[in-house]
Amino acid sequence: QVQLVESGGGLVQAGGSLILSCAASGRTFSSYTMGWFRQVPGKEREFVAAITWSGASKNYADSVKGRFTISRDNAKNTVWLQMNSLKPEDTAVYYCAAGTKWSFLRYEYSYWGQGTQVTVSS
Repeated sequence: QVQLVESGGGLVQAGGSLILSCAASGRTFSSYTMGWFRQVPGKEREFVAAITWSGASKNYADSVKGRFTISRDNAKNTVWLQMNSLKPEDTAVYYCAAGTKWSFLRYEYSYWGQGTQVTVSS
C-alpha cells in the first residue's frame, strides 16, 4: 500500500517554472514505477512522465519532452516533476501515481494522489 500526496502547484506566467513534489508513505516506495499524469475538465487523464524504481529510465510525453524533468529520491520517498518553459496548455490538475509496471498507461498505476492544480497564464 502506498499513499501519495502532491504539492507545489500554483499560478505561474507562461515561460515560468514550477516544481511539483509527491511524497509517498510506505516502505515499498522504492519498488514502484512512479508517474505523473494531468487532467483538464472534460478530457481524459493523460500521461506526462514516468521513472523506473531505480531512476535509471525515464519516459516523457512528446508535449513536455525537453521542458519537464522527472526525478526521485528513494531515501526520501519523494518524486519530483520539474516543469520549465511552461505554456498555457500545461494548465491542468497534476497527479502523482505509483505502479508495478513500466508503463505510460494510467490503468497500469494502482495508487494515486489527490492532485495539485497548475495554472499557466498567458
